[in-house]
Amino acid sequence: MSETPQHSSARLVDRHPDIAGAELVAGMVPPRQFDGATFDSYRPDPDYPSQSEARDLLRAFAEPEQPIARGGLFGRRKKAEPAAVGVTKPGIYLDGGFGVGKTHLLAATWHATAGRKYFGTFIEYTALVGALGYAGAVGVLQGARLICIDEFELDDPGDTMLMTRLIGDLVSTGSRIVATSNTPPNALGEGRFAASDFMREIQAMADRFVTIRIDGVDYRQRDISGDAVTLSDDAYRFTLADEAASGERMTDDAFDALIAHLATVHPSSYAGLLTGVQTIGLRDVHELTDQSAALRFVAFIDRVYDAQIPIRATGLPLTSIFGGGMLDGGYRKKYLRCMSRLNALTQGEVTA
Repeated sequence: MSETPQHSSARLVDRHPDIAGAELVAGMVPPRQFDGATFDSYRPDPDYPSQSEARDLLRAFAEPEQPIARGGLFGRRKKAEPAAVGVTKPGIYLDGGFGVGKTHLLAATWHATAGRKYFGTFIEYTALVGALGYAGAVGVLQGARLICIDEFELDDPGDTMLMTRLIGDLVSTGSRIVATSNTPPNALGEGRFAASDFMREIQAMADRFVTIRIDGVDYRQRDISGDAVTLSDDAYRFTLADEAASGERMTDDAFDALIAHLATVHPSSYAGLLTGVQTIGLRDVHELTDQSAALRFVAFIDRVYDAQIPIRATGLPLTSIFGGGMLDGGYRKKYLRCMSRLNALTQGEVTA
């Protein structure tokens, strides 16, 4: 589509959010589609017993410790051991493919745990350190009963060192950690940097977790097939007009312009681009061959999916944009997760 629609529409590229440290801390709760996530509402696939096993272990892990009476009415009391039988480490690490319910289980653990607690993506924790400084971030997080880390990924050596140190400092003061990832902890960084040079740090971090493997198929694709939905130029214009007539907020951006704009906004502030947005419009979608640009778009789509905002687009299907051999590289799982989410977002399947 060479022409911008004639009527005025909001544009993501006109927004320049900069989320401060205090706002980051206040926002460290599960995404809104998981507001009601519980262990009972999780629906394990009966074909993959590891899903129900993970749910039961996390349910026990989240139960508050209860005092046990000893020696009758006036006997001394002492705390029971944590209820999660077999969990002898301070953390649980959920390893599994995308779309098997790891984030649901993480949010359910957060909701079921009493006391001060924090929930954020890996990138939000590193951004918090960037905003507050290491000592400031530790000061905020230290003493929390539970730290939930979603989408745990180590894409560079600096993040490896930072998260190893942060997890160690939080665990040493009594915090428990639950993390999710598409990669086992001992394999973090493989194909992205010289992970062998940092194996001591990676191993030290991995040793703090009991790793649970969750098998299964992507629930988002059970009722969806094919590529992401694309619109014709005319259908896109009609959609914009309908949204405007109904008072709905649909943004309208050229794909190229959005990709360039994402490079000017820190990924921790991507959620700020979406305030008040109910539908995202993207024109002239095309293949990406620059990995940095592609990874920024993946991070952006993660926040779009968290906010459950549908996408309407023209051009190449959004599930076909990762070119240049990206799907064969070290970030393959990230791209596949993003493609799954894009397929759902363009087809209106945006429920958790």
